[in-house]
Amino acid sequence: MKLSEMREKSVDELQNAIVDWKKQLLESRLSLATNKLENTATISKTKRLIAQAKTIITEKGKENA
Repeated sequence: MKLSEMREKSVDELQNAIVDWKKQLLESRLSLATNKLENTATISKTKRLIAQAKTIITEKGKENA
């Protein structure tokens, strides 16, 4: 998901996306531990998505304040 797409979503949608990405991150870490993960870049990409979504949520909170 691109940053511009994230900015269009509501805070609730972003929070739901964060929960999904955290589940995906957990699955990726477990796959890495069992040597089943082929693309290790998915871990860093997922962490980056979570951080970007949290940043946008913070920005939206400051706009409303």
